[in-house]
Amino acid sequence: MANLDHEVWINAPVATVYQAISSAEGLSAWWAPHTATETDAGLVFAHHPGPEHGEVQMKVVELEPDRRVELEVVSTHPKSSPASAWTGTHLVFEISERENPGASRGVTDASPHLTVLDFRHSGWDESSEYLGFCNFAWGQVLMALQQWCESK
Repeated sequence: MANLDHEVWINAPVATVYQAISSAEGLSAWWAPHTATETDAGLVFAHHPGPEHGEVQMKVVELEPDRRVELEVVSTHPKSSPASAWTGTHLVFEISERENPGASRGVTDASPHLTVLDFRHSGWDESSEYLGFCNFAWGQVLMALQQWCESK
């Protein structure tokens, strides 16, 4: 199995980043409109990337405040959709903090610390035709997260 890995440095407080990734409202602010539904299996976030894809449903596996969010994709999708490769995969957002190198160089708008988001989309079939496309798309989506958090 393959993983898609991204590390994003965000010039915003840890709490801001956590709020953006741990609720339907937060995900809606920077990714796509999401809903949250309490099911027998637990809390599920969902969004609609388009009619040809169907609804992407992600069960919340773990919410550790200001540290970690893990989601499992529980929906299925047509083979023609990149979302078909997501079924059974896990999205893991791990948050930490580090010294901001810009602050030590005297950059005036730099906070003393950066939030580091380690993102991993795990469980991919290495032969998936959508692996490269989705890896690139995650880079773009995570840039939107960074921009949204830094604008707060």
